[in-house]
Amino acid sequence: MIQFILNDQLIQTDAPPGTALLDFIRKDQQLKGAKLVCKEGECGACSVMVGKLEKGTVFYQSMTSCITPLVNAHGKHIVSIEGFNMEELTPVQQAMVDSYGTQCGFCTPGFVVSLSGYLLSNKTLTKEGIIAAIDGNICRCTGYKSIERAAGLVLEKVKKDLPVVDIEGLVKSKFIPAYFMDISSRLKDLEQATPQNGNAIRLGGGTDLYVQKPVEMYESDHVAVYDNSAMNQIEIADGFCSFGAAVTMGDLYRSELFNQALPDSDYIFKLLSSTQIRNMATIGGNLVNASPIGDFTILLLALDSEITLEKNGNGRSVSLKEFYKGYKKMDMQEGEVLTKIKFKIPGAKNHFHFEKVSQRKYFDIASVNLAGNLTIEEDKITTAHMAVGGVGPVPMYLQKTCSFLEGKKLAEDTIDSAIEVLNNEITPISDARGSADYKRLLARQLFIAQFLEVNPGLFNLKKLIGQ
Repeated sequence: MIQFILNDQLIQTDAPPGTALLDFIRKDQQLKGAKLVCKEGECGACSVMVGKLEKGTVFYQSMTSCITPLVNAHGKHIVSIEGFNMEELTPVQQAMVDSYGTQCGFCTPGFVVSLSGYLLSNKTLTKEGIIAAIDGNICRCTGYKSIERAAGLVLEKVKKDLPVVDIEGLVKSKFIPAYFMDISSRLKDLEQATPQNGNAIRLGGGTDLYVQKPVEMYESDHVAVYDNSAMNQIEIADGFCSFGAAVTMGDLYRSELFNQALPDSDYIFKLLSSTQIRNMATIGGNLVNASPIGDFTILLLALDSEITLEKNGNGRSVSLKEFYKGYKKMDMQEGEVLTKIKFKIPGAKNHFHFEKVSQRKYFDIASVNLAGNLTIEEDKITTAHMAVGGVGPVPMYLQKTCSFLEGKKLAEDTIDSAIEVLNNEITPISDARGSADYKRLLARQLFIAQFLEVNPGLFNLKKLIGQ
C-alpha cells in the first residue's frame, strides 16, 4: 500500500504504483487545480511541492506531477495548489493579483506553487533565487514580466514580515496554512520504506520513461529506487567523488561536496534542466536511458567516470566510456542494477568545461552537447577526455580525438588537425534537431570553445567565423 499526505489529508491507496501523480490528484482525489497540459514535465502547470522527512524536518522540492510516479510519493507530503489555499489569498496569490500576473490562468497554479515552494525550500532568499524557482514554469500568455514583478512583491513582503524564514514564520504570516506545523510529526508516523515487489521494474525519477512510454509505465508494476538510502550518498575520498545512482541532479546541485569536486558548476546545472526536473531526475536513470544526447551522460564521460553494476549482492566496475555498445545497448547483464558513479576530481592543471546548443538556451534537449576535461602542463596537453552527444547512436567518448591530442602542444595547428580527427570520428544524422552538416558545425564550434576556455588568445577569431 502506498501512503502519503496530500495537502492535509492522509492517503492510503492500492492504486497502481505506475500511475502518474497528477492523474491520481485530479481523477481519484478530484483536485483540479494542478493542470494537465504537456504531459512531459515541460510546462510546469502541474507543479506540486514534495516534502520529504530529513533529519527530523521536512525538506520541500517542486516537481512536475504529470511524470511523477505515484510510488515515489510514498512517505512524503504532497502539496498541490489546493494545499496552499486559505480563507483569504496568501501573499503569493495576492502578489499575482496585484501585479496582473495572470491572464488565461492555466499556468497560474503552477507559478503559485513554485513561488510558495521557494519560501519553503530556502532560508536565504534572493531576487535571483526566486526568479530561478520558476524556471520550469511556462506562461503561454507571455506574462513573464508581470510574474517577475509578483515574485519581487513576495520577496519584499517576506523581508518585511519574516526575520527568520521557516515553517512557523510562514504560518504566522499566512503564507501557508497552519496544518504545515504538524506535517513533520505526521510523516514520522508513516511507514517510510517504499513498498517492494521482487518482480517489479526498478524505477528512478521516471522523467524519461513517462515521456517515452507512458501507457506501459502506467500498466507495469514498479519498485522505487528513488528513495533507496544506500544509493543516495555523495562522498569524497582519496581524490575521487562518488555518489549513488539514485542521487538526483538537484541533490548534486545543492551538495557542498559535489561543488568541491566540480567547482563553479552552477552554470552547468542551469543548462541541464528546470528546477522541477533536476529535483526528480536520477543520475543512474540518465545513464541507463542511454540517450545519445543525454547531458549528464556526456558530462560524466568527459570526467572519465566509472560505474558500479550489482546483481544479487555482487558488483563489478565498468568504465563509462566502455558501457555503451550501440543504440540503447549497454554492457549490462539481465538483473544488474547501476548503483554507483565515481570520477577523479579534476586538479589545478585540469580544465573542465561543458556546453550545449539547443533551440532554447535553458531547459531544452540539445542539438549537440560537448564536454571536455583537459590537463595542460607547460603548454602541452598531457591528458584529454572529451565526449560529445547528438552526433552518433550512443553518447560518444571521443577516443580517437583524445588519443590524438595527448602529448601535443596546445596550439592552433594542433586543434585544426584534431578537428579533422573529430570529423572522421562522429557520425551525425539529420533529424528534427538539425541536419548532419549543422551538427558537424556545432561539434566543431563547441570543440573549439573548450580550448578557448583554456586560452582565449589561442585562435585567430576572424578565421573562426570564416572571414
